Amino acid sequence: MKDYTNERWKVAGTAVTFGNYYKGSVERLEAAGCEVKLNPYGRPLTNEEMIEFASDCDALIVGNDKVPANVIEHFTKMKVIAKHGVGVDAIDKDQAKRQGILVTNAPGTNKDEVADAAMCLALMLARDFHTLNAHTKNHEWVKYPGVDVVDKTIGVIGAGNIGTAFVRRCTGFTDKILVNDLVEREEVRAMGARYVSKDEIYASCDIISLHVPLDESTFHLVGEEAFAKMRPGTILVNTARSKVVEVEPLTRALKDGTLRGYGVDVYDFEPPAWHEFFDLPNVILTPHVAGTTYESNRRMGDTAVDNVLAVKRGEVPPNLITFGGASA
Repeated sequence: MKDYTNERWKVAGTAVTFGNYYKGSVERLEAAGCEVKLNPYGRPLTNEEMIEFASDCDALIVGNDKVPANVIEHFTKMKVIAKHGVGVDAIDKDQAKRQGILVTNAPGTNKDEVADAAMCLALMLARDFHTLNAHTKNHEWVKYPGVDVVDKTIGVIGAGNIGTAFVRRCTGFTDKILVNDLVEREEVRAMGARYVSKDEIYASCDIISLHVPLDESTFHLVGEEAFAKMRPGTILVNTARSKVVEVEPLTRALKDGTLRGYGVDVYDFEPPAWHEFFDLPNVILTPHVAGTTYESNRRMGDTAVDNVLAVKRGEVPPNLITFGGASA
């Protein structure tokens, strides 16, 4: 790999939180001879904005922006696209590879935060705290029972770093934890979880939490057939990717009682186009913040910068997703 140590790089940071709450990551780039510019919009960039903002840059630290092939084609100087987070499904990795651009991510940097958020959503839906909070703030003294989480059967679809962290949280509530993943981890088994089929999770669980990446095998993974297998009153939590769940059957399941509630932190676009189910009382929406705390923001920023600076030094970055032509 080429050593760019003595070259001055331009680095575009489009991740909304990068450099805003923790300055150390930006300062490291500047100390290494980089000119850094940060997202001026406070939201993910459109394709046109991304082209204008980053086409003359050597490195891109990207958040929840979409980086398709027709955008990457304009990145004639780019050496590395570093995800400020974990999922890289919004980056066209094949196009990046064709242009010799390396793609990296920051695995494990927000696993505990996302797991905490998923459990929080499940608990709120079980106890209806979101609606009770609204009633109380509206001077309405409304009291009605929720349902227990203790001793319920909890299903986890996807047990990578985040899913495993969620399993750990489940052990404080129940010993009935069912897990489905392509790879079975001894760490998960050691916590008492049992690996089963997705169909068994749909049919047996009171709470289901999704922690899978988005690819062809998980697109609309939870759709009409999955909802038909669920018991009435199931709680579904999605902190993975929006398109893992199919919207139309989800809406029907929320209305007919198949789902007690749906907690979601992920959307097709940000800000999202409004769906009918957004207005239902048994839905909790959060603005893709499950993985965002001051602490995780620092870890994600530092890891993204670790990857960028490794490429600048002519080294293989520590969290490489795909090799491009510049790699070897």
